[in-house]
Amino acid sequence: MKEKKPDMVVYDEEKEQYNAAFLPYATSFSAPQIKAPNNGSWKNSQIYKANKHLKTKYEALKAEYEALMKILEYNELITASKFSFEPLIGEIYHLYNNAKDQPFLSIINPDTCDFEHLGSFRLTSDYLWEKVDSKTQSIALNH
Repeated sequence: MKEKKPDMVVYDEEKEQYNAAFLPYATSFSAPQIKAPNNGSWKNSQIYKANKHLKTKYEALKAEYEALMKILEYNELITASKFSFEPLIGEIYHLYNNAKDQPFLSIINPDTCDFEHLGSFRLTSDYLWEKVDSKTQSIALNH
C-alpha cells in the first residue's frame, strides 16, 4: 500500500510527480481564494429583458388573434345572413336586421334605409369580409 501524501502536497499519482507548477490554479494555502463571480444582477437583468421581450410578442400575437377573431365573427355573421345576389370583390355592402331581427345583406345605403344597421362591409380578394366606415367608405381599423 502506497503512502498517502498530505492534502497540501500536489502530487499526480498517474505520472508519479509533483505538478503544482503545471496547474492553472493556485495550490498554496496562502494563495488568493478562488471565488465564482456574482452573476445574480446580470441574470436578473437578462431575465427582466427576456420577459419583457416575450410579453411584447405575446401582446402582439394576442392583438392579432383578436383581430382574426373579429374577422371570423364578421364572416360568420354575413355568411349566415340572407342575401339574394352574388357579392363582388371590392364592393361595399351593408348588413341590417329586419323586423324579425334576422340579419340580411343589402346594397342599400344606411342613409336611405330604416332597418337597424349592423355595419358596412367590403369583400376582399381572399373572400373575407372587412368592416368599413359607411360614412367615409374607408376601412375601419380595429387595432
